[in-house]
Amino acid sequence: MSTSKNSLERSTYHQTNLFGIGFYHFHLCHPSLEHRILEENIQPICQQLFINNVHTGNFGSLLHVFLIRASELQTSAQTENNMFCWQSYNALFLLRCFIKYLVENHKEEDLVRHLEVRPPRNEATQNNDEDFTSRLELLMDALPEIIISVPIRDFTYQLHLEAVNCVLVLLSVQMFSQSQASSLTVYRTLMMGKCSEKSSLLSKALLEHFAAQEKLPLSLQRNGAGGSFMFGLASEIWNILTWGMGQHADSGRSGELGVAAAQNAWSKGIPPLASQSLLLLLCLVNHCTVNSSAVPNGLHNPYRAALFSLVDSSSSQGDCVIERNEENHAKILSSKKSNSQTAVYFESLYNTLCSTLSDDQTTLLLYLLIHRNPHFRTYLMARSDIEGLVVPILKTLYNAPDSNSHHIYMSLIILLILSEDDLFNKTVHETKLKGVVWYTERSISEISLGGLLVLVVIRTIQYNMLKMRDKYLHTNCLAALANMSGQFRSLHPYVSQRLVSLFETLAKKHIRLASMIKHQMKTKAGEGNGSVALQMPEEEEEGGGGDGKNEIISTDMVQDLNVLEEVLRMVLEILNCSLTTQLPHNPNLVYALLYKREIFEPFRNQPAFQDVIQNIEAVIFYFSNKLEQLSTDLSVDEVLETIQKGATLWPKDRLKKFPDLKFKYVEEDQPEDFFIPYVWSLVCQSSGLHWDPSKIKLFALENGTVTV
Repeated sequence: MSTSKNSLERSTYHQTNLFGIGFYHFHLCHPSLEHRILEENIQPICQQLFINNVHTGNFGSLLHVFLIRASELQTSAQTENNMFCWQSYNALFLLRCFIKYLVENHKEEDLVRHLEVRPPRNEATQNNDEDFTSRLELLMDALPEIIISVPIRDFTYQLHLEAVNCVLVLLSVQMFSQSQASSLTVYRTLMMGKCSEKSSLLSKALLEHFAAQEKLPLSLQRNGAGGSFMFGLASEIWNILTWGMGQHADSGRSGELGVAAAQNAWSKGIPPLASQSLLLLLCLVNHCTVNSSAVPNGLHNPYRAALFSLVDSSSSQGDCVIERNEENHAKILSSKKSNSQTAVYFESLYNTLCSTLSDDQTTLLLYLLIHRNPHFRTYLMARSDIEGLVVPILKTLYNAPDSNSHHIYMSLIILLILSEDDLFNKTVHETKLKGVVWYTERSISEISLGGLLVLVVIRTIQYNMLKMRDKYLHTNCLAALANMSGQFRSLHPYVSQRLVSLFETLAKKHIRLASMIKHQMKTKAGEGNGSVALQMPEEEEEGGGGDGKNEIISTDMVQDLNVLEEVLRMVLEILNCSLTTQLPHNPNLVYALLYKREIFEPFRNQPAFQDVIQNIEAVIFYFSNKLEQLSTDLSVDEVLETIQKGATLWPKDRLKKFPDLKFKYVEEDQPEDFFIPYVWSLVCQSSGLHWDPSKIKLFALENGTVTV
């Protein structure tokens, strides 16, 4: 497309008019639908700007205006002079629109090239330091400065939000590239040099925005007559940029769609600045995580380091040594705080985490804090109201059919990490809950937090067997139960029943599968696919009777049997550990074992289970004899009383000792392979910004569903 002198002059006129006026007061909203329609409307303008900018430098002029206004923001905000704020916001909004167009439609080098194009020199730009510094670096230095230094007021709220969104859009180059983040110019600029000097302050500011949950000011909310901010501003931009070219035919209908979408989005009551700040923090922390010399272009991530060394503002925590005693209780030995450490109020952060754990991104933040930050983890373990954190996690797992697999997985890992601490395992069984109305399988008037945790994890295992069939999910569930088993105390009758029923369900599955493989197999070589012909057993199966039909089943069944044996043994070890360490405190568990004693008999002589089942059999035999010495017509209470009396006489050395069941979560060798696509999928789903799914290279996005 040719570029005429008239088009150059008109472009310059547009830029002058946009920033020579104070603009107006618009109402704020950010639903994805509005962004999509806006981007569709302004795409031809962005295409024209992309062609003309190398000659006109208008994008550079726009950036120049923003940088000048941004340098005066802190003073203007303190004096409540909102003129610079509005002008900065207008410039930044337009910058973000064109940057997003470049990110989605062109290579990163094109983005950098257009940012570096200088406008024609004049008196206003002569002898300016901008001429000697990377414009990308200047922009990426100015944006964090707004987030860090400009106080949040009603008239600065949307400027803060736009600054966060602009950094998110710049970082989104990762979504549209197959290169590692550490090799991308945007990330290298953020992680190195001048920008990295603000990493601790930026991480602190973003975390505090999230913790504060600052609501959208009333003056910026839709009020019926005000209409949509996005389409109010879009209309003004459209009128100016299409000066003399006519109006878009569908702008009115698009505005109506935007209003409806925005009203639905804000009705959820999610504070936008808190939400966007958390997403940006997660993006900063989960990229460039490997700085080993063995990794090409490896970078040190100062934002990640800041989050992991975070300390509590209200305590004297600092450069401390974490020590664990024989009971695995964490203690902070020192009390010296370093000036270089980032400090926030853990109390405020904890309360916000508890109230928002139904969101994936909050769960991911909690995972990062308890897995990598010893200060926060120790603070967490010392709290007396740990149920405020654990119960929302259990609700997420309980509602697994309505949660995505990543959210379920991260929630389970958090429980596993918590269960590594014996103080936590002891505390949850001492904490009593009443009226857990969301647990609908059975009405329970009172239950310990530990008992509820066991119930929900068992339910998750059963859900996984039916729906997800994820081996690693099984492993994490059982590892958490195993870590807790040595502290099982006063288990509720229903919890004890569910524990034994879990073994019963797995045992039936094991017997059926072993029977199919051992007795009903008719070997038939598969043609290179490893298949065998198996005849289903004629005995009645769960959910329907066998009909004796031949069915081709993959030899993966043999692998399934091996996995099932591992799971069965793990459950037996959990029961064994509980009996070995806490038998006098668990009469309901002994009762459940006696009631279902026959389910253990088929495994008595199997080499894979023989050693671990001996203790369970010894307990069953001992208490069975106690009951047989009494009347055969005993009530439940009488049976429990007999068990409790027998437990006081139980010889402690009667059971064979096994190594303690202790499992520790270890992150994968290349965590970025999981976390980077996961974080950007959350940005796509939760940021309100619209991303073209057909252009994303990091993962597949179809019909709102992300495939990582």
